[in-house]
Amino acid sequence: MTIELHRMAGADAAVDASYGPPVDRNHSLKSCVDSALQALLDDQEVAGYWCYEFEADATIPSEFVLMCHYMDDIDDALEQKIGNYLRSKQAEHGGWSLFYGGGFNLSASVKAYYALKLTGDDPSEPHMVRVREAILSHGGAASANVFTHITLALFGQIPWRGVPFIPVEVMLLPKWFPFHISKVSYWSRTVMVPLFVLTPLKSMAHNPRQVEIRELFTIHPEEETNYFPIRSGLNRLFFWLYQAGRLLEKVVPKFIREKALRKREAWVMERLNGLDGLSAIFAAMVNAREMLRARGYADDHPYMVQTREALRLLVVEREDIAYCQPFTSPVWDIGLACLAIHDASESGVEPEAVRALDWLVPRQLLDAPGGWQQNRPRLCGG
Repeated sequence: MTIELHRMAGADAAVDASYGPPVDRNHSLKSCVDSALQALLDDQEVAGYWCYEFEADATIPSEFVLMCHYMDDIDDALEQKIGNYLRSKQAEHGGWSLFYGGGFNLSASVKAYYALKLTGDDPSEPHMVRVREAILSHGGAASANVFTHITLALFGQIPWRGVPFIPVEVMLLPKWFPFHISKVSYWSRTVMVPLFVLTPLKSMAHNPRQVEIRELFTIHPEEETNYFPIRSGLNRLFFWLYQAGRLLEKVVPKFIREKALRKREAWVMERLNGLDGLSAIFAAMVNAREMLRARGYADDHPYMVQTREALRLLVVEREDIAYCQPFTSPVWDIGLACLAIHDASESGVEPEAVRALDWLVPRQLLDAPGGWQQNRPRLCGG
């Protein structure tokens, strides 16, 4: 970044007279760096860390609204603010992108449309017509990704045959098997395990207002036969496995399924992680909360209260808008801030950076039982 700033400052040294006298660009650059450094230091929390807002794409706030309606835990005032936020991010192409200035993303747009309709937006309003036309022109909701299909099945908008077969019994497979949960990255693991409870149970959202989005399909969902388009030989192989799995699912004894469900449930309970949430990641936290509901936990159960509060802590709420963060990032922010301070300060060492690192060091996991220890029991963390 420093090299780029110097390159920009040194480029095109000749200044048009219409812009006034020549500017000492090196002095201007130093002033900018000094101002940025001071702003960074001013943002440091009293405890020593930095933690900036982490704004993602429209998928996260949309999924927050969908989760609230799945649970029948609706805060109308908050949802109106999230609706304002989603409408403010709608792009010129009619839908929503995964990054600023990006192209139309079908799955994000389907979820945002559904979230807005849940918050009360009328499908005949111009912004809703625009996104609906964009979705239909891209194949409709049936062409969205797998995670969107799962959401739509949970809300009864597509049949469960539109969702990949996800056998909960994989939790019982031995470690030598080609697929084992311990061989999956931790982030994916924490998202998958509670999700693998929801899908075999064919859990259904409360959806208290009975909002549906059949208008987003080019073919009625029950008549759709192309939820898994075959684009390659590998696609075809997985489709055959999917079909075989659906047939075998009917002959799995109930006691084996219940054993697998209990094992997955226990796995999640051990890792709920207090108010920081499962894996401290929005997707995993939502799936865990919905899994608890599917397994019959009451609203006042400590785990239900805990998961609700953990998700609520991710919400950034202002006077007119609100959105949900995918997670908070003090560890990342400290690392980046300390690198910036080192590069920008004259001494290379500032007391603020030392204070931040003093906050960070005790949180390093040196002896916690990490998942890697299943294969490397003597390997410490760090």
